[in-house]
Amino acid sequence: MRPARLVLAALCCTLLATSGCALLDAKQREWIFQPSQRTWQGADTAGMRDVWIDFDSRLSGEAVRLHALWLPSQDRAAPVLLYLHGARWNVSGSSQRIRRMQSLGFSVLAVDYRGFGQSSAGLPSEALAIEDARAAWQWLAQQYPHKDRYLFGHSLGGAIAIALASEVDDERGTLVEGTFTRMADVVSSLRWGWLPVGPFLTQTFDSQARVARIGAPLLVVHGSNDRLIPPVLGEQLYAAAPAPKRWVLVEGGSHHNTNAVGLDQYRVALRELFDWPAPAP
Repeated sequence: MRPARLVLAALCCTLLATSGCALLDAKQREWIFQPSQRTWQGADTAGMRDVWIDFDSRLSGEAVRLHALWLPSQDRAAPVLLYLHGARWNVSGSSQRIRRMQSLGFSVLAVDYRGFGQSSAGLPSEALAIEDARAAWQWLAQQYPHKDRYLFGHSLGGAIAIALASEVDDERGTLVEGTFTRMADVVSSLRWGWLPVGPFLTQTFDSQARVARIGAPLLVVHGSNDRLIPPVLGEQLYAAAPAPKRWVLVEGGSHHNTNAVGLDQYRVALRELFDWPAPAP
């Protein structure tokens, strides 16, 4: 996600206010999600199985097919985790983070939203991405009805995970990394943050309001050197959440490597918050 572009979107909306902001809404969605088939350099999906999730969208009225990667744990009793990635890169770009989450003791399903990778084409939005996440969540429930299920979201995916967790009541827990309170707060943290962008945002991603409705334990992880999403936004999100919860600040972690740098801290937090033994490294 490149939030600086949202400032330009707000300026455009000011000019378009008299004629409507449909164009700006599309531009915001494009700039926030940056959907593509691009993947992170060094992605390695060897051993991951392709999964296809088909459903009829109540929002768009279209038949949707989502592509996902499935990486099971060697432990047949392992809980399952729905992995929700951030902007710009398709799901294979998260392959290393997916493997690390598996190493913590999960079987992982990582899904691409509409407009990403091999999923149905189209411009994603906040509402559509949440609907896609729910479809993947229901797939896990159908395939593994007797296993504990967890949500994990990185960056923008963290906001989608919070939104889904606020709507369902069958998650064992939610984990988010490098995420934020609201999109308006992300924009305000930029150099041009003094501009009145908030009223023009159509993709609000108001996790601060939604997190209060989560009924399961929440783990909020952030890197101290995150230059894209300031750690203070993660800390404020944590403060707004009800207990039980856990805040983990990974010293030296950036927006992209916190998961790797802080893996041992993840293990401790999982053990203490969810009371199940994450495998030793």
